[in-house]
Amino acid sequence: MPETDRPLGDLEVVHEFSGAMPTGVSVSRRGRVFVNFPKWGDDVRFTAAEIRDGELVPYPSQAVNDSKSRTDPDALVSVQSIVVDPADRLWILDTGSPLFRPTAHGGPKLVCVDLDRDEVTGTILFPEDVALPTTYLNDVRFDLGRGVAFITDSADQGPNGIIVVDLTTGESWRRLHDHPSTKAEVAPGLRMVVEGRDFVERDGDGSTSPVAMGADGIAIGADGARLYYCCLASRRWWSVSTDALINRDADDDAVAATLIDEGDKGGVGDGMETDDQGRLYVTDGEHNAIHRRHPDGRWETVVHDPRLLWPDTMSVAADGHLYVTANQLHRQGKYRGGQDDRRPPYFLFRTPIDAGPVSLR
Repeated sequence: MPETDRPLGDLEVVHEFSGAMPTGVSVSRRGRVFVNFPKWGDDVRFTAAEIRDGELVPYPSQAVNDSKSRTDPDALVSVQSIVVDPADRLWILDTGSPLFRPTAHGGPKLVCVDLDRDEVTGTILFPEDVALPTTYLNDVRFDLGRGVAFITDSADQGPNGIIVVDLTTGESWRRLHDHPSTKAEVAPGLRMVVEGRDFVERDGDGSTSPVAMGADGIAIGADGARLYYCCLASRRWWSVSTDALINRDADDDAVAATLIDEGDKGGVGDGMETDDQGRLYVTDGEHNAIHRRHPDGRWETVVHDPRLLWPDTMSVAADGHLYVTANQLHRQGKYRGGQDDRRPPYFLFRTPIDAGPVSLR
């Protein structure tokens, strides 16, 4: 028998999900594992959760997960990402956009949870000129030394960009608003293929359109000097000066002048992460893989495995592992002519990397 595709690297199952599909994952310094489930059509009983003794527990409580409307400022509406910051606090990024509906003030928010008390200690709401009706808050990274957070707006029917948040004052502002680097690549030469099928939005009548989600994956360098980001529908990735992003006196042209085109990252994917050794990780949905770039520019594949059906969000943990969700995103009905081809379980995996998380304090 001819040799078939062989896995590369070590991939350990952390949890199997039999219900709603997960997107985000983050691991606290003490090893607590948190995940989230955006409201994209699945039966989502809670949009943020902790994995405890192999079970999903609504986090920080069921009450906080029971929103009364899409503009509820006191509860979670539809969470896309969760991240533990260098101070070991959990931040929950709420899109306020179930089923990608238009947002309004009170829905899009960044929520801080004290992990010692398991209680919400602060909520930052975004003004309507920052979180636009079309905005889809996607992922977030923190620099506590500068006291800021950076968020990608991956809207597929409106302007994309980077949102900067002052964690002390709660103020926020947009950067690289609708800049080409934050928009999906729709060049005729870009053909994305996942599981042997073109990765495009496909209607029931067979007509197709390009995947339009913009700035998605995000990571911050180990020294905090540059912020990295990529679009869902692109093989390219970019970096920008964090000093420029936080400088309120600089206009967008000045910010854009600090951009670096980091080149081809090897495959289409929406996950990015960094470790404390200055290495940058990217997911590759086309090849069921995760790649890593070293500070000297050298690339290597960390793991390749047929079970990595759309590796999505990554989290570097203090236990020396890289955690990643695999959620079959590409099998959703919007990419399969209305036919939902996902087959649970979805997975949370981890792979050893002998490094820890970036800690900017």
